[in-house]
Amino acid sequence: MRVGVSGYYGFQNAGDEAILEAIVQEIRARGHQTVVFSNNPSETAQRYGVEAVKRTQPLEVWKALGKVDVLLSGGGGLLQDKTSRLSLWYYLTLIGLARRRGKPVYVFNQSLGPLSRGGESQVRRALRGLPCYFRDEGSLEYGRSLGLEVHLGADPALLLAPPPVEREPNMVVLVPKYGTEEANANLHKLADRLRVEGYDVVILALQPGFDEPVLEKFSSFTRELAWDPRRVSYLLAQAGYVISVRLHGAILAAAAGTPFAGIAYDPKVAGFCRDAGAVYLDMPGDPDLLASAVLTQRQPNWKAVEAMKARARTSFDQVLSSSRQGRVKSSR
Repeated sequence: MRVGVSGYYGFQNAGDEAILEAIVQEIRARGHQTVVFSNNPSETAQRYGVEAVKRTQPLEVWKALGKVDVLLSGGGGLLQDKTSRLSLWYYLTLIGLARRRGKPVYVFNQSLGPLSRGGESQVRRALRGLPCYFRDEGSLEYGRSLGLEVHLGADPALLLAPPPVEREPNMVVLVPKYGTEEANANLHKLADRLRVEGYDVVILALQPGFDEPVLEKFSSFTRELAWDPRRVSYLLAQAGYVISVRLHGAILAAAAGTPFAGIAYDPKVAGFCRDAGAVYLDMPGDPDLLASAVLTQRQPNWKAVEAMKARARTSFDQVLSSSRQGRVKSSR
């Protein structure tokens, strides 16, 4: 079976690339092939060993949709119009094209929102009758309020196995994000405090082309810019604690078994931390409270994290088995 996958792929964003790596891993483990709609199809194809299509070439997209057996829209935070109305239009249009092609479509392990009223109307119309797997409880309830067919899944990146690296309890990784200046300023205060307390602080940025100006402000600390999810996972597995503004700083820490806390610049960060039983603070965060989480080694609810991983695996089983059964029936 050929599984189409649509998301924010091929942009060298570590979080989205972690999602894609996990999706390809799980699809391949079940004996299927992946076709990715990517911004950089040659890089995506070479990196993951998949077929990839330029996501902004209408004819290529239309042809590819005709050749897949099912489309997974996601994962990620695609269903929102806070950052761009055009982005929401793009993903909903791709879903519409797949439906016109007669293909089964699943909204797959996404979060939902923030949405304007107009965005809500668009989502309600475009997703009517589609199974929607949301990755957090808040998105699930939001989707239910819009009349969608909702199921609770989890972020696929939780299924990435941590690398075999020795943990360094004295190492704290801080993950800033460009555009959240107040939160980044408080992360700098936190870094100063932790250094006084004797911790080794590493500043880890996750998106080249965006986060370089943030790193410049942490010039007196060890810094790294990495979009490869394997490198990111290595550093987070090595750390004794992680404080992250970016969602996948927290998710990949959870996957590695490293305690973490989040600064919720977006509802998706709060949603994940809440479901995982982890500390999180609304923007811009309080450096003293975050320092307390590190110093007291505040843990997430690891049983909740394991339950999320189980839901992620189950979502693949449900979606791919349903699609395969539908394919068999249609071929008779």
